[in-house]
Amino acid sequence: MKISYKDIGFKNALLREPKKLPPAKKPNILFKTLLKIVSIFDLAAVKFKTNKIGMDKLKRKDQCLILMNHNSFLDLEIATSALYPRSINIVATTDAFVDKAWLMRQLGCVPINKFSTNPNVVKECLRLVRKKKSSILMYPEAGYSFDGTATTMADTIGKFVKMLDIPLITIITHNAFHRQPLYNNLRKRKVQVTADIEYVLSPEEIKKLTAEEINKIVFDKFSFDAFKEQQEKKLIIDDPYRAEGLHRVMYKCPHCMSEDDMIGEGTTVTCKKCGASYELTEIGFLKNLNGETKIDHVPSWYKWEREEVRKELIENKYETDTDVEIYILKDPYKLYKLGDGHLHHDNNGFHLTGGDGLLDYHQGVKHSHSVNSDFYWYQVADIVCVGDHKVLYYCVPKKKINVAKVRLAAEELYKLNKN
Repeated sequence: MKISYKDIGFKNALLREPKKLPPAKKPNILFKTLLKIVSIFDLAAVKFKTNKIGMDKLKRKDQCLILMNHNSFLDLEIATSALYPRSINIVATTDAFVDKAWLMRQLGCVPINKFSTNPNVVKECLRLVRKKKSSILMYPEAGYSFDGTATTMADTIGKFVKMLDIPLITIITHNAFHRQPLYNNLRKRKVQVTADIEYVLSPEEIKKLTAEEINKIVFDKFSFDAFKEQQEKKLIIDDPYRAEGLHRVMYKCPHCMSEDDMIGEGTTVTCKKCGASYELTEIGFLKNLNGETKIDHVPSWYKWEREEVRKELIENKYETDTDVEIYILKDPYKLYKLGDGHLHHDNNGFHLTGGDGLLDYHQGVKHSHSVNSDFYWYQVADIVCVGDHKVLYYCVPKKKINVAKVRLAAEELYKLNKN
């Protein structure tokens, strides 16, 4: 999927007044049906099946809040097909509306800027539940998983669940990550995809629990590990390109500690500085081909990198500094190209400048629990996106940096400073 933009320069784009989107509609049954029909082919290709747990408790006319993990472009098709014909409004990233705002509205989508606090979205969800008698579908991770485990989630989920006061449902997919991993530029693989659809909490149970207790329940439901599951089930993925791009996740060498020399090609990830070469085996393990295997699990490698980033932050040694190409999104209708700028990230947060002083944006470390770093964003490039509920700045680095490290740094900075 691609995204279009207009190149109108810094001044015109920054001064341009955003267009307001009308309040979300209850999803149109015709478009819901069309989406279900279109989804048949994609879901048949992965032999999709569902496993429903306790869903007999949810009556046909009951509203509910559905929290779903976010691993693949199949996610929307899975949710809408599995829950059809239930009326569901979907909280979706604002950039997904560009060029197709009308269609997204027919499907009942509510736009939200990733990793930003927007009370209006909460109010909109409350309106849809109370006045339109609709259910709500959200992806609490907001961003795709990089390593096959849950992306860091906000600790406000429990409050939102209590505020809506409707049954809580979770949809956890299995193998959707392996179907189209983001690090692999979304190349499709032949795997079966399934989903567990579970009735988790009733309104009566929600009333008795604190927001923190609900958070724990939700976080436990999202404690999946796609690579571990592959290993346990001995799921064979023998594609000759299965490690292509994996250096985006495994960006640091545990042997020589270099961060700029990893390259994922074919079935291996190799450090060009020291020569350490790891094969991603057919069942998802990491195996050193020319020495000691220090880490044999992709999520463990990513976790180790997180710990390394945290050390840098505590010692005040972390810094990302790069020239970037900047795009701006002020509303769900159009993306605009600003031009060249500069992005700096350190213990004080993000600082984005450009246009000979026309743009000077600061984002503090407590702004959000994470940041929108993405691989292969709309088939454009790896990006870092900063901004708030009013405006987003999509930054395409002009030199080689690892956007996964930027995400890790933002998350660890938040943890270190939130109290």
